[in-house]
Amino acid sequence: MIRHSLVAAVVVAASLAMPGTGQAQSFKVEKYNIGGEGGTDYLTAESGTGRVFVSRGTHVMVIDGPTGKVIGDIPNTPRTHGIALAEKENHGFTTNGGDSTVTMFDLKNLTFIKKISVKSGGLDGIMYDETSHMVVLTNHSRPIGTATFINAQTGDIVGTVNLEDNAPEGAIGDGKGRIFVNNESKNTIQVIDVKTLKVTASWPLATCDGPTGISYDRPSDRIFAGCSKNSVVVDAKTGKIVANIVNGDGVDALGYDHKEKLIYIPAGRDGTVTVVHQDSPDKYTVVATVKTFPGAKTIAVDTDKHIAYLFQPEFGPAPAPAPGTPPPPAGRGGPRGPIVAAWFISIKKS
Repeated sequence: MIRHSLVAAVVVAASLAMPGTGQAQSFKVEKYNIGGEGGTDYLTAESGTGRVFVSRGTHVMVIDGPTGKVIGDIPNTPRTHGIALAEKENHGFTTNGGDSTVTMFDLKNLTFIKKISVKSGGLDGIMYDETSHMVVLTNHSRPIGTATFINAQTGDIVGTVNLEDNAPEGAIGDGKGRIFVNNESKNTIQVIDVKTLKVTASWPLATCDGPTGISYDRPSDRIFAGCSKNSVVVDAKTGKIVANIVNGDGVDALGYDHKEKLIYIPAGRDGTVTVVHQDSPDKYTVVATVKTFPGAKTIAVDTDKHIAYLFQPEFGPAPAPAPGTPPPPAGRGGPRGPIVAAWFISIKKS
């Protein structure tokens, strides 16, 4: 394991005029080369234990977040995207797009329990709703996206909800019987009633392009939707946008430390994380723009240790194409080179 440490400079000044508003802050960034094979998508932090679960395409690596040490591995998760942790039930779940299954495992010892077949296909995002004790999948299924609800204790599928977009992304519960789902293509948030498994509302996000990551603050009843270049804050009672946040490009997740009232918005194309303080329900101040690593676009936050985590492989040069090989289609890059490093990144206040 190779460790690099640096203090990230604050590049955006914050307003210091009023008490209680966000003040400019500096953050310490540490990078660990954790090795291993495979690309990545989401990662999930387990507050209380310090463990971080990192998707690696065909397996999930388990990292001790504060030290960057590899402490476990969950195999046989083909084209895995996300990981949900149902701590009350002592179960973990992964979405496996390769065989349209969910892997259910023991959260304490990481042993395999069973695979759950999900017929809709397109498995991508996943979250645990502690109020209903259900795991919620957001699926890029065809012809329309779906949300699948799974009993976190038994692993049984409870029901499936049809959505309005075939690219649903992040989902979050409000603790009061509602699930909010970001729709990346339609630029909307849909609201699902957990008891009836029915969609009750669709809210347009006019100033947000491609909402992906999502989080929720219970005291203020506000939803945070991560969008490239401009994220939004939504009133969960009315569905109205109450604030806009300028951030980097290439956002695919969003993290929130409710104790520190800090929102973390990663931008893969820019290789930055925009850190935002919630000053009041409708006022938000950017307190730092932290340099991370190009491509690092998803994030998880340990709200006990107040550390945000990202992961991104580093690829070496691609092999030269064979003579006569046609160029890749427009909008697509060519083949990637080999993985030369696997960067597990932590951010905390310095």
